Amino acid sequence: MIPAKEEAYFFKMSKYADRLIEHINTHPEFIQPVSRKNEMMNNFLLPGLQDLCVSRTSFKWGIPVDFDDKHVVYVWLDALTNYITGIGYDADGGSSEQYKKLWPADLHLIGKDIIRFHTIYWPIFLMAMGEELPKQVFGHPWLLQGDGKMSKSKGNVIYADDLVSFFGVDAVRYFVLHEMPFENDGTISWELMIERINSDLANTLGNLVNRTISMSNKYFGGIVENKGAEDVMDADIKAVVSEAYRKVEEKMDSLRVADALTEIFAVFKRCNKYIDETEPWVLAKDDSKKDRLATVLYNLAEGILTGASLLEPFMPATAKKIAEQFNTSLAAFDELGSFGHYASGTKVVEKPEILFARLDAKEVVEKVDAMFAERKVVEDAASGNGAAGDAADGASAGQEITVELKDEISYEDFDRMQFVVGEVIKCEEVPKSKKLLCSQVKVGSQVKQIVSGIKQYYSAEEMVGKKVMVLLNLKPAKLAGVLSEGMLLCAEDQDGNLALMTPEKEMPAGAEIC
Repeated sequence: MIPAKEEAYFFKMSKYADRLIEHINTHPEFIQPVSRKNEMMNNFLLPGLQDLCVSRTSFKWGIPVDFDDKHVVYVWLDALTNYITGIGYDADGGSSEQYKKLWPADLHLIGKDIIRFHTIYWPIFLMAMGEELPKQVFGHPWLLQGDGKMSKSKGNVIYADDLVSFFGVDAVRYFVLHEMPFENDGTISWELMIERINSDLANTLGNLVNRTISMSNKYFGGIVENKGAEDVMDADIKAVVSEAYRKVEEKMDSLRVADALTEIFAVFKRCNKYIDETEPWVLAKDDSKKDRLATVLYNLAEGILTGASLLEPFMPATAKKIAEQFNTSLAAFDELGSFGHYASGTKVVEKPEILFARLDAKEVVEKVDAMFAERKVVEDAASGNGAAGDAADGASAGQEITVELKDEISYEDFDRMQFVVGEVIKCEEVPKSKKLLCSQVKVGSQVKQIVSGIKQYYSAEEMVGKKVMVLLNLKPAKLAGVLSEGMLLCAEDQDGNLALMTPEKEMPAGAEIC
């Protein structure tokens, strides 16, 4: 590390550039996908690697540089070393047994936006320490909003918790993993979620399980038995089911997760096709074909359970439910390369459980719109009533903020809004709410109750006596079950810091703001 200027120390990255280039060229698996490798080589390494500033003097919260107390360590230097210090690395040679066992890592799985730190900075740091490099770094792509950039002001942010509340954890896991391509960004939207759940989970998988268990109960009292009545068409489904293990393993070894899921669902699709080919309802009409019917249902059960066992790492709860309905347990991964593990003579449940119900897209979208509308009322109240206290006083000074213009309004629209000065005469916390305070605000001869999302910035006690700016004629709404009859105004910077808007000079409560 060398001091290039008084205000910072620099790591001489160029000293190790040729060695890193050679490592990347001789280890083609080191950076994946290949497009990420090309980006690092062409944009950073081959043009000539610049030395890295590894200390700061502009703040004090970092780890101090031990030979210069005016400097703190650049976060990407100390953060990356946590990978090895956390498992017992010791620069003086006393590294733990855990470190010796676990390092070098087989894989760093990271977002593509931090690929440079993990494939250039981190390997060079390790080279400088004489430690081995991780075997592979994979920079995964992103899931992007279907109708453009997510924005709180647009009210279109998709939260994982919201998706889970509508669709369940396993459905969300399936969508995210299936729609995340190996190299390019994927797309997520409520409509795409509904389409994928209806197509793959409700129809291909859920309906298959339901039909197979229902037919087993209808024709054999729930007993699934392999009678050995084989037909020429059985060979293909057995091959598809047995080969899925190898195909999934191959896809996962190359981190092609979405492709691995596609291979698993190819098993379920082949089972559905097998039902159409064998027509169990036709076989059931002929007593002489009972053994053949039983064998068909056994083959279906075996195919479904193999697929479910392969599916377990991706959708654990769903896989378990499938096994429980067939009154068995999931098979170990290494056992799935052959056909016939399901114990013949097993009795399935009497009534199949619907794994995934089909969704009405219009109904779901209406509920989503209502949720966003309700949330916007709460967020508007919070942003209009919050402040970041001392943090807002100085943190945003000199900060240039990009203002997103909304649709123009007429003077008549503006004139309809009534802004006044108010005085908080009483304030209490809203029970069971982490954000809300309930203020009694005097405006002239009236007192208005206003619920505000300011609890993390102001205590109820310090609100009392404050002069605030109020939007008086806002339609009343309930927030967390408490009636709010207006809105307090505040300013918000791009870091989310809020500050209450207060009159510059002493003004009486009720004074018009114009």
